[in-house]
Amino acid sequence: MTATALGPWPGHDPVEAARIIRGELGSPHLPFLAELPDRGVGADAIGRTASLLVEMAVDVQPYGWRIVDRPGRDLTRARSALSTDINVQADVAGAEDTPAAEFKVQLVGPLSLAAGLHLHNGERALIDYGARRDIAASLAAGVGEHLGRVASAVPGARLVVQLDEPDIASVLAGTIPTSSGYRTLRSVAGQEVADLWRVVVDALRAAGAAETVIAVPEIEAPFEQILAAGADGIAVPLKALTSRQWEQLAEAVEAGKRLWAGALAVENPASELPRAAEVADAVWRPWRQLGLPAASLGTLRITPSAGLEGYAPSGASAVLTRLTHAADALNQLALG
Repeated sequence: MTATALGPWPGHDPVEAARIIRGELGSPHLPFLAELPDRGVGADAIGRTASLLVEMAVDVQPYGWRIVDRPGRDLTRARSALSTDINVQADVAGAEDTPAAEFKVQLVGPLSLAAGLHLHNGERALIDYGARRDIAASLAAGVGEHLGRVASAVPGARLVVQLDEPDIASVLAGTIPTSSGYRTLRSVAGQEVADLWRVVVDALRAAGAAETVIAVPEIEAPFEQILAAGADGIAVPLKALTSRQWEQLAEAVEAGKRLWAGALAVENPASELPRAAEVADAVWRPWRQLGLPAASLGTLRITPSAGLEGYAPSGASAVLTRLTHAADALNQLALG
């Protein structure tokens, strides 16, 4: 069992973030390229991923990111911030005696990206089938260069990609409001969701990603579509999973898919972190109740239930420490 976090990190300093993450998530755990949304425009998840789009420019309006005809200052800032983060990671990796065996990057998935980008008229791109398709294709075209730059920063590391789809339940349910707020956007069919995910997953695999996991909230989590898209695994918080959802996850594990279990609750940075034994038990108990063998825990990664941007850097570091301790506790349970 190994540990990782979901990407969002506190503060403004990418050097500090990279050093803390690498220090806490040493082998066999999974370090990652931190996202620092506190830096402002372009450092947010939507802007960061939109900066990778090919032949599709964006800028910032009062209502959010908008698709525009030509690149401007906002897109330049987003690209510059991401480039800085990759260069910092290269410096940190270059100073290590033992380089990371694996390294993770996070991207917003095509459906949540379409929900977060707006058309010229101010409406969300999600409203238009052609726009949804074009965004997925543009993202797929841009991931190759991005992964190539990351691979150069962490030579020899196995690249792992986390596709974040925080809005997917609302996309499927048709509950995302229009720009006016008086209506909601029509739901997107599950088959289209799987098809658009597959476009990006296939492109990531072709670009050298050794593992692609789709991260979703637990409420109405579309596990079937994730598997239909060909993803290597599912990342999901555990706190409110139903028995049926656990059964679906068990079937996925038995089919050789990875589970990234959001077992460490971090929604309230002011509260005390659960003990490592409690985090381990939140996985071990349902795992054994479902009849899954202890050996299959090797497909598991322990994660926080959410991003860590609300913590102080020291608190975020403590979360990573607790995650690795929880992974150790699970390993001990598996060994009897």
